[in-house]
Amino acid sequence: MPGLFDELKIRGVTLRNRIAVSPMCQYSSADGLANDWHFVHLGSRAVGGAALVFTEATAVAPEGRISPQDLGIWSDAHTESLARIVPFIDAQGAAAGIQLAHAGRKASMRRPWEPSGAVPVSQGGWEKVDAPSAIAFAGDYLVPHAMTETEIANVVELFAAAAKRALAAGFKVIELHAAHGYLIAEFLSPLSNTRTDRYGGSFENRTRFAREVATAVRRVWPESLPLFARISATEYAAGGWDLAQSIELARALKECGVDLVDCSSGGNISEARIPLGPGYQVPFAEAIKRDAGILTGAVGLITDSAQAQMVIQSGQADMVLLARELLRDPYWPMRAARELGQTISWPAQYLRAGPKGAPRR
Repeated sequence: MPGLFDELKIRGVTLRNRIAVSPMCQYSSADGLANDWHFVHLGSRAVGGAALVFTEATAVAPEGRISPQDLGIWSDAHTESLARIVPFIDAQGAAAGIQLAHAGRKASMRRPWEPSGAVPVSQGGWEKVDAPSAIAFAGDYLVPHAMTETEIANVVELFAAAAKRALAAGFKVIELHAAHGYLIAEFLSPLSNTRTDRYGGSFENRTRFAREVATAVRRVWPESLPLFARISATEYAAGGWDLAQSIELARALKECGVDLVDCSSGGNISEARIPLGPGYQVPFAEAIKRDAGILTGAVGLITDSAQAQMVIQSGQADMVLLARELLRDPYWPMRAARELGQTISWPAQYLRAGPKGAPRR
């Protein structure tokens, strides 16, 4: 079995190790444009040794943002702002990835460090949020508008248009955000999707939107470049979305051209009780990898090198995606390599502080 610091080849992209920077919202954009904060945040983690650096959830439409300060890619101006960052990531030996997203009924909300609740129009929010059904996520969220089939088709095209812009900006990997109770995930769950048309009811119908988005993006995304999808493997609610359905969805997404499933959980049911603990979502990645025959990524409270190494060496997942641990330590991959006795390239500018035996000036 490979280890944490072995390469991973997916289509025409070879990742230098099995460590990725998970998408993490920064709530720091104006009009969805990337700025110096994003350059430093993403660039630092590329310098730190990760193989794949994902942007935060990047909205395919203004109304698809979680907050008014989210990153976006709905215009050529957004492409230009992101294109400034991608070459720096590439120059550090990492691959630049972008997560394409639409927040659905969880849009137009305040940032986590602000008082909770929806953002009023007078403060940059919007009146209408989209969803499969007119069911609010929670009491302080907006009641969403149940989308028409024409509106659904339009959002599918917005994802495809965003993928074209991502290619123009130089990204090497796209991840579709189909987790955490955002728009695609809302369609998947019978608890948030009570439609009676061809987008609701049966498993086939509830997964139709996800499959249409994946197919539309794959159509415009080069065959040589990987396509990922992040899903919530379960929503921890009776009668809701679960692991068995996730395995079936992974099989269907593989047929649509998805190469790797990033296995998270929860986020669609506000009162769900999630059993948090070290590596608590790794079993989802293991089951989906085994039963759907697709590459998987493991996420969720993976914090130390031995733990991450075990996930890869045991075959539970093909890569690990770290979030909070890489906020605490952007150079975690370098530290993990030292702890595991592996060799990793340090930037020439940092060699004087590098691993034992490295040249120092």
